[in-house]
Amino acid sequence: MTKVPAATDHPAGRPTDQGEDASPRPRNRRGQGLLLREEIVRAATALIVRTGSDQAVTLRSVAREVGIAAPSIYAHFPDRDAIVEAVVLEAIGQLHQAIATAVAAQEDPVESLLAGCAAYVDFGVREPARYRVLFGWAHPKSEDPAAEVPGREQGLGAFQTLVDGLGACVSAGRSSSTDTFADAVAIWTALHGQVTLRADLPDFPWPPTDIVERMTRSLGRIDS
Repeated sequence: MTKVPAATDHPAGRPTDQGEDASPRPRNRRGQGLLLREEIVRAATALIVRTGSDQAVTLRSVAREVGIAAPSIYAHFPDRDAIVEAVVLEAIGQLHQAIATAVAAQEDPVESLLAGCAAYVDFGVREPARYRVLFGWAHPKSEDPAAEVPGREQGLGAFQTLVDGLGACVSAGRSSSTDTFADAVAIWTALHGQVTLRADLPDFPWPPTDIVERMTRSLGRIDS
């Protein structure tokens, strides 16, 4: 995604007019800088949720949402892309945690796999804007093949949970999969399709959400 410069960005990276950025806000007490950082991330998240796009995140819009002057942001984030990156990392972490919690709550390997897949779809359906930014936002540095992609490790960890879950089903004699990685990719593709299509076509007569279980059983080669 091409970076869209904030309307208030000076060519050197600083806003040129801060007089209208925000209403007065009490300064954080010493040691409360982390709280302001969290407020900035929450504000950016709120903007994304309301508009459905990270394009709404600019230094001025975030500052106005929090109730601070835009220059205060620089003590915590160098630019708007760093703010969006923080939102992405938080969303990935929460998605991964939701899946891990659902998986751990089941002892049966098949039920564990199904629970993890259901948790994935549930997060995407409940948080369509945050889910969309996970796949639709590209950090400028990502154009460099050697650059580390934000959230890559967490994202791969969530996918590995799916691979391991399917592998556990194979080990228990509950799945006939001979390539758990390829079959896990197929399941993930189907889950992602469910989330995005439900968000884009809300008026379509979608069948009950048990379709997620049917897809997972079929693509995971789960024996009845």
